[in-house]
Amino acid sequence: MKDLFERYVVHNIALKLIAVAAAVLLWSAISREPRVEVAYSVPVEFHQVPDNLEITSEVIPQAQVRLRGPVRRLRAIQPSDVHPVIDLAGAATGERTYDLTAQQVHVPYDVEVLQVVPSQLRLSFDRRQTREVKVRPRVTGRMPPGYEISKVVVDPASIQVVGPERRVSAVDTATTDPVDASGVIGHASFSTNAYVSDPLVREVRPLLVKVTVYTQKAAATQASSPEPETSNQQP
Repeated sequence: MKDLFERYVVHNIALKLIAVAAAVLLWSAISREPRVEVAYSVPVEFHQVPDNLEITSEVIPQAQVRLRGPVRRLRAIQPSDVHPVIDLAGAATGERTYDLTAQQVHVPYDVEVLQVVPSQLRLSFDRRQTREVKVRPRVTGRMPPGYEISKVVVDPASIQVVGPERRVSAVDTATTDPVDASGVIGHASFSTNAYVSDPLVREVRPLLVKVTVYTQKAAATQASSPEPETSNQQP
């Protein structure tokens, strides 16, 4: 027993006493440090979202979180360190109200959550739907004199979109970004993106879309072109 006491208590006793004293002084300094309050506006995080559901809100919900803690600690905190979390496990289609309390906000050690505004969120859910829609090309620009667009080919001709069932069902087409076909004679291809105007509907797998524009001489130009001369002289 004496050997154990000497080995774990007496051995390097001076260093151990210094370490204890330093810890006491540090704790005393921190405990006397002024405590202040700050507020952050941060996005609400949704965890455990069911795979077959979509939240139908077009705006990402924000929460204002009021914190209190040592001044040095709060000065080092960034908005990304504050995480208000709502667990959506068990959610179903329709509307539901969720509480948002201080206990649901994850913050660094030694920081206290005083208040969360709003204290409740009302969310709407719809079934997730995937659908294929046609891609509509959007071609702009001025053709060379005497030429007109004869056809436009899009590859791929359709894309898959996903989102809330009601919103996806209302989508007829996806539209490409404008393609400037000015000066095209014959044909030319352009790579661009397609988009759906509904912000809650998105592409399953975003792809570049190739738009090929074909031009030909305008009908009026062809009609006014002189016929080739022929000779009636007999050999």
